[in-house]
Amino acid sequence: MLDQTPNAALADLPDFARRRTFAIISHPDAGKTTLTEKLLLASGAIRMAGHVKARGERRRTRSDWMEIEQQRGISVTSSVMTFERDGIVFNLLDTPGHSDFSEDTYRTLSAVDAAVMVIDAAKGIESQTRKLFEVCRLRDIPIFTFVNKVDRESLDPIALMDEVSSTLALDLTPLTWPIGMGVDFRGLIDIANKRALLATERGGPLVREVPFETPEDLIGLDGVEERILNEAVESLTLALGVLPPFDLAAFREGHLSPVYFGSALKEAGVAELLFGLGSVGPSPLPRSAAGDRTVEPAEDLVSGFVFKVQANMDPNHRDRVAFVRLCSGRFKRGMKLFNPREKRNMAIANPIFFFAQERETVDEAVAGDIIGIPNHGMLRVGDTLSEGESIKFEGLPDFAPEILRRVLLSDPMKAKQLQKALQDMAEEGVVQVLKPVSDPAPIVGVVGTLQLDVLAARLEKEYGVPIRYETTSFVTARWIVGERAEVERFLELNRSSTARDRDDAPVYLARSQWVLDRAIEEWPKLKFVAVKERA
Repeated sequence: MLDQTPNAALADLPDFARRRTFAIISHPDAGKTTLTEKLLLASGAIRMAGHVKARGERRRTRSDWMEIEQQRGISVTSSVMTFERDGIVFNLLDTPGHSDFSEDTYRTLSAVDAAVMVIDAAKGIESQTRKLFEVCRLRDIPIFTFVNKVDRESLDPIALMDEVSSTLALDLTPLTWPIGMGVDFRGLIDIANKRALLATERGGPLVREVPFETPEDLIGLDGVEERILNEAVESLTLALGVLPPFDLAAFREGHLSPVYFGSALKEAGVAELLFGLGSVGPSPLPRSAAGDRTVEPAEDLVSGFVFKVQANMDPNHRDRVAFVRLCSGRFKRGMKLFNPREKRNMAIANPIFFFAQERETVDEAVAGDIIGIPNHGMLRVGDTLSEGESIKFEGLPDFAPEILRRVLLSDPMKAKQLQKALQDMAEEGVVQVLKPVSDPAPIVGVVGTLQLDVLAARLEKEYGVPIRYETTSFVTARWIVGERAEVERFLELNRSSTARDRDDAPVYLARSQWVLDRAIEEWPKLKFVAVKERA
């Protein structure tokens, strides 16, 4: 049974130990956005899905705030939502659900201490889920599993558990179990808290609670058909007999995942998931920095890093906000923090907390919190902020783009606006912007084609700069690393196939994989890298 820290004991903990910073990862259409809203609903942060409870007035808020997201029903940016339940502060990072935005997701996962993996009960493990899980595994991020849509026709729960476990090489232990699936769905068995949660009428909310000592005690329970209940108890008993019990250490190390079955749409299992996040979800973890430095959350001095920059969240204000994950210390509004890249301090006058596109000024924040810092271009992804110490947090890479397009202006008088807009988009991580050595037209590089649609839509809507794309003869890009003289010699001999990125780092534009392999072979003193740490 999971014991949540009593409220009285919470008062004795340092503030950072009451933080739970997590992300939700899933394949598109698995129900991530619905689960996000229902978690907020379960916490009391909103009155109904999609609505904020704030200062007595109801204001509509969706985690998918960008117009193209609302039109297509997908998430292509990372929203941040802060809410509180039972004395614990949750910071939820809603990652992009579309594979074309894997870079943004990767950076977002660098800022969390745990993740909730959402799986469609009818489809099991899907491609994007597996990719995101592998990113979590690289970081040893503890994972909660939420098997969604059990109220629809679904795979057998034991078969689902077996598929997830074998596909991901991950130990699983169920903490809730469905009583029936699809049209037979009647409720959940809350294993962690030894109770059955049932609907009083078919298809209704789970409002009836029945305690038990062992699952067999539920046999013969009134209000549930015998065939459905018996099958649920039998399958649960079998699962508990062959699967390992919940082990906190194995979970925190990323080897074991607690599994919650439920339906986000019907709010079934959501409160239990939230309880689990508060009970066993990790508080802020130590962070690695360059030079073998480990930053502990209990340290007195403030430190944090920028994992995302978002321009024009509020088009009326043309704003630019840096999302900062605090790693140590107690941040206070107005304090000055040092930016090693800029080699200067900056006063943080108006830090903000987020609820999707809603925001409010924050006076204090601690390790684990996500704060927004409005700025005019001084901060960018990968920057570290600290109280005087020149440290650099690791693990925020740039990835070589897989699709390259030349950007052309229909109105040449807007060249300066285009330059500024592309710079903003590059800082956000929406695209890579490359400046060819022998061509004035910039090249944008992306991982997926949807990013091109988003870029064009945002440039026109937010900057008034309509663009069109032209294909290039290049199929891939690599950063060139080596001794300066050798790099310069390569650039001089390959002017038509080289460019500079936003940091003026040299980039090789290859016309085919064969051409790239040949360059690697002919220039052994150089490295052609696909991933590099953001400068």
